Amino acid sequence: MNQFSMTSHQEVLTGIEADQICVDYNGTVALYDASLKLSSGTICGLVGMNGAGKSTFFKALMGFVRPSRGTIRINGVSVGRAQREQAVAYVPQSEGVDCSFPVSVWDVVMMGRYGAMNLLRIPRESDRKAVLHSLERVDLVDLRHRPIGTLSGGQRKRAFLARAIAQRASVLLLDEPFTGVDVRTEKLMADLFSQFRREGRTILVSTHDLSHVRNFCDLVVLINKTVLAYGKTSEVFTAENLTMTFGGLPPNLLKGPIASD
Repeated sequence: MNQFSMTSHQEVLTGIEADQICVDYNGTVALYDASLKLSSGTICGLVGMNGAGKSTFFKALMGFVRPSRGTIRINGVSVGRAQREQAVAYVPQSEGVDCSFPVSVWDVVMMGRYGAMNLLRIPRESDRKAVLHSLERVDLVDLRHRPIGTLSGGQRKRAFLARAIAQRASVLLLDEPFTGVDVRTEKLMADLFSQFRREGRTILVSTHDLSHVRNFCDLVVLINKTVLAYGKTSEVFTAENLTMTFGGLPPNLLKGPIASD
């Protein structure tokens, strides 16, 4: 049962609109009838167990997998066009990236400018300024010449976030951004996400840390192969919905209060 509790702000320019998305791999259903609509200037948490379909949903939004049914619009256009326009940026878990590859932090962030360059990918002064500005926002200017593999987990996540900032995407997909980061990085990233909201970006955060969802996400999507509940965090983040999603309350939820029905 989908639970939609969107208010009048859904009439604002929509960053992400997914309608009845179904994805299957060789006959195995990974996601079915999943829908959501996120306006610009919104932070939304995507919450579910491992294998619940969060990564599949991200892949569909990025155009990495083609839904067998349903439609996706990014800023009102197709996923393919949004990709060509560099409107969507994906910030991965650093654990899934080969950090032994000999590339500097500066070069990683410059990759966010590739879509704005010519085929030879020769940076212009505007590209260099965009990269420097992005590094300043994540406090990594002093480490810009360091190999990406020598950075801590939190520093690498900041580098990948800087790459998304340099891309100037209006839609950000963040995969477990707070996993394995220190307190300083956690605060910096949370502050940045609030800035992104004020800048009118659309942010979808996949996370296992429910305290972060409760603290700064405007909306939440509870997912287990389909969207079980979706809407304002204060309305959807209930014991009943979380039990339906996880089959029991996750231990880290016990760190703070939850809404009661």
